[in-house]
Amino acid sequence: MAAIDSQITEIAFEIDGAERSGPWLITCDHASNAVPPSLDGTLGLSEADMERHIAYDVGARGVSLALGRLLNSPVIMSRFSRLVIDPNRGVDDPTLVMRLYDGSIVPGNRYLTQQEKDRRVRTYYKPYHDALARLAGQPGRAICAVHSFTPQLRGRQARPWHIGVLFASDSRLSDAVVTRLNKQSDLCVGSNQPYKGHLPGDSMDRHAIAFGRHNTLIELRNDLIETPDAQANWAKRLAPDLSAALIAVT
Repeated sequence: MAAIDSQITEIAFEIDGAERSGPWLITCDHASNAVPPSLDGTLGLSEADMERHIAYDVGARGVSLALGRLLNSPVIMSRFSRLVIDPNRGVDDPTLVMRLYDGSIVPGNRYLTQQEKDRRVRTYYKPYHDALARLAGQPGRAICAVHSFTPQLRGRQARPWHIGVLFASDSRLSDAVVTRLNKQSDLCVGSNQPYKGHLPGDSMDRHAIAFGRHNTLIELRNDLIETPDAQANWAKRLAPDLSAALIAVT
């Protein structure tokens, strides 16, 4: 599995299709496995670890880009690894910067100081969320977050779902998406699986739930979206159901 971001950068985010007029904002919090030059490019991890799910959501970037084109809507994506700092966590969350993840120690985070943590918030986390807030603030925006999950964590049971749809207190849009996905007989669909809802201060909490915006979070099993063709095909499967679900709740 090839690394997705060969151009390591200090730029915190990228936006595709900012001018698009569709009703969605597609977000990809864990789009990149890049570790910026100021952190030596690897955080002390091997290349194999940096290509695992611990560093980014495998395949999610390609699905997000394809969805944005199909839904004529903008896409915002991180340009730093979740191991640098996790944009899908609140700033007070103890897992904001991971020191140990699915059996791998992250050497560059092991002795993280508060000063360095604050620098990463200023340099990567805050610019990403500021840009996301600007896009989400346009009238009538619904937010679809795209993530991926590993088929099996070390020492845990295998995950049977092909796709999960996550939600917190406002499940209107997610319920409508699940209803439509369940009509695809070849899919094993998880409702709030393989994770439960959202966390206080995460991206959906900050940009959708706090403002009453329609939202849903899609989790795709990453072995199903490893290639560009697979990513494009999943976007084609998802786009009609997302569109129909949004119409149903608005």
